[in-house]
Amino acid sequence: MDFKKIFTVTDHRPYPIPNQFWIMKQVWLDLLFMHWKVPVEVIRKKIPKELDIDLWEGQAYLGIVPFRMEGIRPRFLLAVPWLSAFPELNVRTYVIKDGKPGVWFFSLDATNPIAVEIARTTFHLPYFNADMKCIRTNDKVEYHSIRKDNRGRPAELKMKYEAISDVYLATKGSLEHWLTERYCLYTSANENCYRGEIHHLPWPLRKASCEIEINQMGECHEITLPKNDPILHFVDRIEVGVFKLNKL
Repeated sequence: MDFKKIFTVTDHRPYPIPNQFWIMKQVWLDLLFMHWKVPVEVIRKKIPKELDIDLWEGQAYLGIVPFRMEGIRPRFLLAVPWLSAFPELNVRTYVIKDGKPGVWFFSLDATNPIAVEIARTTFHLPYFNADMKCIRTNDKVEYHSIRKDNRGRPAELKMKYEAISDVYLATKGSLEHWLTERYCLYTSANENCYRGEIHHLPWPLRKASCEIEINQMGECHEITLPKNDPILHFVDRIEVGVFKLNKL
């Protein structure tokens, strides 16, 4: 589908698409959602009081999301090869404000120092520089990230993951739909909270399996992950439109 046409497909969204122009295009690839249940009180201490923790059946969740990005470009400009493609790693939870469920990022690691600084300044997001690799062979991905930014605690993720099913769409009202179908992020800076909207087609999910060798991404935020296996979902590719950040 032509990228501009994705903005005409909105029935899957939990609330209307923003009445403004998108400012950036991104393509996310080889993405793995990993989710664990975590205590609500642990998450509550780390989130601004202006935001409510979004819960599924009374339970909070932590997500760790390795993937790679390409085709990053501002509206009306072409992608620049040395700035528009790199691996990324997110640690996130779920919050809600004014009836809009969204994502709160504890950290975002990336390999591109320029992109890291732009994101920290423009979107007030806790990006950190890292050495990373994301290599896909058929449906298998080898992923390794080591943070090298002294603005955050040391953090490493080393793992392999793969898709093990065909593509499907999450059923509305299911846990996997609640975990993945979110169309805004929340962040804070200088005692102010902000919301940034995004838009994309429904997530083309695939079941997944993984082998984790090192995972310090909860520990670096003083969050202990349970010993049980995470809930896993794999996504081959999705195009995303990003809107400007708005103060709440």
